[in-house]
Amino acid sequence: MKLPEWNRFEEEGIIQVKITMAFPLRWVNSYIVPGDEGITVVDPGPHTAVAVENWEQVLSELNWSAKDITRIFITHHHPDHYGLAGWLQERSGAPVLMSARSLQEARFMWGEEGGAEERLVGFFHTHGLPQKLSEPMREHLLGSYKDVLPQPTVTCVNEGDSFWMGDRLWELIMTGGHAPGHLSLYQPDSGIMICGDAVLPQISPNVSLLPGSDAHPLAAYMNGLQKLGQYEVQQAYPGHRHPFTHFRDRTVQLLEHHEERLDRFARLLGEEPRSAYELCLAMFGDGLTIHQLRFALSETLAHLDELMARGQAKEQAGSWGTAYVAASNG
Repeated sequence: MKLPEWNRFEEEGIIQVKITMAFPLRWVNSYIVPGDEGITVVDPGPHTAVAVENWEQVLSELNWSAKDITRIFITHHHPDHYGLAGWLQERSGAPVLMSARSLQEARFMWGEEGGAEERLVGFFHTHGLPQKLSEPMREHLLGSYKDVLPQPTVTCVNEGDSFWMGDRLWELIMTGGHAPGHLSLYQPDSGIMICGDAVLPQISPNVSLLPGSDAHPLAAYMNGLQKLGQYEVQQAYPGHRHPFTHFRDRTVQLLEHHEERLDRFARLLGEEPRSAYELCLAMFGDGLTIHQLRFALSETLAHLDELMARGQAKEQAGSWGTAYVAASNG
C-alpha cells in the first residue's frame, strides 16, 4: 500500500491528510486541527480498508492515537467524507458533529429501513434508464453502504453556532445543492475556509436531483456559491485536490460553468420529446461507466429542473415515463 501523504500548514494550524480513493479522484482531504480544546478531525473519509490503514499510519507518524481525537466534524453526508466517522468514533469516543439536515440525508440514504437504491433506480427508469442497466445500477448503489458502516451517533450543529477549533472561533456556513445541509467552516480573523465539496479548485462538484432530497438542487448550489463568494478568504481547504487561494474567483467560475451547461442543455431541447437519459448521453457521451452514469444522469436532471424553473423547458408525461421539450415548442 502507498503510504498516505500529509502536509502541515504551520501558520494556519491545519494538517491536510490525503485519504486514498480510487481513480479519478485519487484522494479525499481530511483535516486535523489541534488546539487547547483537543484534536478535531474534519471529514475522515470513506470506511475502506485502505482508509483505515491510512489513518493508522498518519496517527502513528504524528505520535497520536485515536484516543487523542476529541471531535469529528463532518461537512456533509457523502460516503467519502462521512463514511469513516462511526469507525473513528468507536476508537476515539469523540462526538461526531454535522448539521441536522445532513444527518437527515444520511439516515434517508443509509438508514436501517434501507431502500434508497430501489427508489433511485425506479426514479431513473421514469427518466429513460434502460431496464438492462437496472441491476448494475442497483449493485453500484448498494456498494455505498459498506463505506458508511458503522454509522455514528451524531451531535447536530448548524449555521449560526459558535465552533471553537484550533484555539480560534469559526463560523458555520450552510449551503445546499451538492449535498443538503453542507457546512463549511470559516475563520474570519485569518480568512481560512474549510469548504468540503462546496467549492473545489479544479473540478466541478456534482449537483444531483434525487428523489426525496433537495427539490431544486442546482438553484440551491448556485445560491450557495453566491453566498460563499461574499466571504474574504485568504486560503481555502477543499475536500478534493489542493488548498487554494483564488476562492472568490472560483465561485464565479463555477457559476459560469453551470450557466454554460444550462445553455448547452437548452440547445439540446426541441419539439421532439427526449428523456433525461437521452439528453445525458447527448451531453456526456455514451461511454460512461455505471458510476459515471449515476452522477451524469442525476446532474442532467438537476439542470433540466432549473431550465423548467426558468421557463425554458417543459415536461411531457408518457406511458413509458417523463420526457422534456423546449418550452417554446411545448
